[in-house]
Amino acid sequence: MSDPPGLRRARTLAYLLDDAVRLPGGMRVGLDPLLSVLPVAGDLAGAVLSMYVVVEAWRAGVPRRVLARMLLNIALDVTFGSVPVFGTVVDAVVRTNSRNVALFEEAVSSRASRPRP
Repeated sequence: MSDPPGLRRARTLAYLLDDAVRLPGGMRVGLDPLLSVLPVAGDLAGAVLSMYVVVEAWRAGVPRRVLARMLLNIALDVTFGSVPVFGTVVDAVVRTNSRNVALFEEAVSSRASRPRP
């Protein structure tokens, strides 16, 4: 079974938000930590963009338990991300969007490997 089209789009967005920019020394960051430099508005914009991954997972039929975990990841990201300076570092290191895509991939692959009745 091939990946749902939404998974491909979610991977692309996660890459842009978490890994798109290579810093000197090899570390990669994306738009999410850059957005979090703007107090409150940047974190909220990042959360809205992160919700796209959850929406695509929902459209692909990912179980509610996994969707709840993804939403919790976003809520924690916004909560810790709203702390000045510390939040920007957390956004750069934790990579919430990549974690949510991994949950999405795992849910899709476990559904595909489940035997059909």
